[in-house]
Amino acid sequence: MSMKRSRARAPSRGRRDDDTPINLGGKPAAAEKSWQELVGDQPDDAFVTYDMKATFAKGALLNHATFGKGVVVHSDSQRIEVLFAEGKKKLGHGLR
Repeated sequence: MSMKRSRARAPSRGRRDDDTPINLGGKPAAAEKSWQELVGDQPDDAFVTYDMKATFAKGALLNHATFGKGVVVHSDSQRIEVLFAEGKKKLGHGLR
């Protein structure tokens, strides 16, 4: 009686381990604008104080108590992704 032994699998060459988005449309992805381009020249009164209970849309300018000035680059029903000078942060919004 023979026993079948399974072979160890080699790692897949097409496997992706990072969070880089895949571009399947064939069009080159648009380059993201920097914080300085989006926020740098805006007057102080253009920024709204961040509050978790408030709702923010993409492009909204906000001022966070810890992270400073930022711009919303992505928004869904409960989370926003905000670009601050030191990088992107995910924050809650519209929470009651």
